[in-house]
Amino acid sequence: MTDTPTRRAPGLIIELAIVMVVLVSTKLIFDQIAWRFAGPISLTFTLAAIAGFTIRHRESWSSFGLRRLKRWWSVPLVLPQALLGVVAILAIGAGTALAGEALGFWTTEGTQTGVEARWGNIEGNLPVYLMWMAIGWTSAAFGEEIFFRGYLIDRIGKLLPSARWATAVAVFIPALIFGIAHAYYQGVRGLIVTGLIGLALGTLYLVNKRNLWPNIIAHGVVDSLAFTAMYLDLDI
Repeated sequence: MTDTPTRRAPGLIIELAIVMVVLVSTKLIFDQIAWRFAGPISLTFTLAAIAGFTIRHRESWSSFGLRRLKRWWSVPLVLPQALLGVVAILAIGAGTALAGEALGFWTTEGTQTGVEARWGNIEGNLPVYLMWMAIGWTSAAFGEEIFFRGYLIDRIGKLLPSARWATAVAVFIPALIFGIAHAYYQGVRGLIVTGLIGLALGTLYLVNKRNLWPNIIAHGVVDSLAFTAMYLDLDI
């Protein structure tokens, strides 16, 4: 993992604690005001807090995977990596859903209550569809990947000692938080599915040498497919 002087550990712990307090507190507050948008709103406040710390410590966002593509041909090279991410997300989502149904944990028939409550008005409603597409690419694809993959993996990795298990832990903890963050409207099934997707995306992030762009593209594409299916009322 990344070598960090011991003297920085207390500062990193305090920073992480503040960021998590911002995430949780704003989520709880906006749950009472605008439930459907509480997640994106709380993530916006959280990214603002992270931005404050990066400015204070004169860090670059490239530390969290937002690398500048130096050459024009670097862009097409990102696409196969993004495609792998799309395949991984879809495979985990479908595989986990079917496995859970086979084991009797849940049924794949119908729509989950929380999902219906949050996105039930998207069908055939173009303004709502376009609104969620915009949120999907900004808050979900861009914001969630920066926070759950780029930021958390970096910070947790810097707090862990140099050991073989450290990388796995640095990927696992953000994936667990990612799953918990989606459980409020997707339930246990959502926690498991998104947690496993978080593991896959965290692993791909490291495999891609901490380049976050493939993850962002993959996340955005999958969300776009989901919103389009809901808008067209497709049974997938």
